[in-house]
Amino acid sequence: MEIPVYTVDAFTNLPFKGNPAAVCPLMHELSDDLYQKIAAEMNLSETAFITRLNPSDSFATGSRFRLRWFTPTTEVDLCGHATLASAAVLFQHEKNVNPRLVFESRSGDLAVVQQGEGFVMDFPLNPPTQEVHLCARLQAAVGNNPVQDVSLSSTKKLLIRLADSCDRSVLTSLTVDPVALQNCEKTGRVKGVIVTQKGSPDSQPGYDFYSRYFAPWFGIPEDPVTGSAHTVSGSYWSQVLGKKKLLAYQCSKRGGELQLEVRDDGRINIGGQTVTVLQGTIRL
Repeated sequence: MEIPVYTVDAFTNLPFKGNPAAVCPLMHELSDDLYQKIAAEMNLSETAFITRLNPSDSFATGSRFRLRWFTPTTEVDLCGHATLASAAVLFQHEKNVNPRLVFESRSGDLAVVQQGEGFVMDFPLNPPTQEVHLCARLQAAVGNNPVQDVSLSSTKKLLIRLADSCDRSVLTSLTVDPVALQNCEKTGRVKGVIVTQKGSPDSQPGYDFYSRYFAPWFGIPEDPVTGSAHTVSGSYWSQVLGKKKLLAYQCSKRGGELQLEVRDDGRINIGGQTVTVLQGTIRL
């Protein structure tokens, strides 16, 4: 069996920046066990598997596909950067002729359109609610740095907002021990931690907020640029700043930029660019 595979850096226009995802367009479904083994072999934060819903469609002509995402250890309900990467593979490499693609997923229908040099995804919005009980137990994420707010989303992502007095260097220099982070929260209520702070919209390019994201519970010590986390942080900062359109930067070592638009229908548009850095074949 031969399976095509692409490695696509998402939320960047530069190779080796943003967040790499592996993407496999499949003519037929595989077993869950094989999906997981391929994802473990690729050893990226997510590997995406695209399959056709209509056997008469090709990857060039179909407008609806099934999409699943696997980390090296488990399947996940939602992944932004691997969805962006999947759309890039279909539009740019499979030469899909449709203006809009829809992926059926564990988080419902996710639409993606081309816009300029990038793509815009239509994702669910996951607003967090204030959470006070977990803050002290998650000092493993922020150390002794001052915290201004803590909230938790229904997607089990905990958002920790650093105090506005903190310089951006506080966020970029955080050293998070994934084992300690996982050990201090074993209730199952938290499966990912967003550490975020207010940006500098008056500077260039004018980021509204910064963040980093840690998910050792899914085998991901730190995810470089995370679309799904911005369904939470985008909602939070939209409320705090009173803005619908925001520019965000996830300041991991690789770094990546996301254009966000919080909509009135309970959805969020997440936009970004991609770069394909590898194209090959998996032989089984």
